[in-house]
Amino acid sequence: MATTNPLQFIQQVRAEVAKVVWPTRREVMLTTVMVFILAALTAVFFALVDIVIRTGLQYVLNVFG
Repeated sequence: MATTNPLQFIQQVRAEVAKVVWPTRREVMLTTVMVFILAALTAVFFALVDIVIRTGLQYVLNVFG
């Protein structure tokens, strides 16, 4: 593996960072809102699944218990 001197390394890092396409403020806000909405929907889904499973287990335990 070839070694580079620190100055050359810093120049390469700056060149790579210059290639990065940063998101706009609107894109960041939109994706953040989408993440919160999807997290809330996921929480509601798993809460409903939990209620269904709990109700089913209570029914089975009442019938056979």
